[in-house]
Amino acid sequence: MNATHVHGGPFDRGSADSYYGRPKNPHFYPLGTYNGKRVEESEMTVEQIEAYHRGFDQNEADQHFKDWLG
Repeated sequence: MNATHVHGGPFDRGSADSYYGRPKNPHFYPLGTYNGKRVEESEMTVEQIEAYHRGFDQNEADQHFKDWLG
């Protein structure tokens, strides 16, 4: 598995932001979601930023969004 696809990684965070209807804001958590220091876009590599955008865009294409009414 690609390291960017782990829970809290850039791909995961992009996908989660889309799922919850949040705007794009590249970031990730190297120790898992909400664990450890949040890594912001200014501290990310080009590959990590691209992974974040892939996760976000893939979820948008899949239209897999949180049902806030259900």
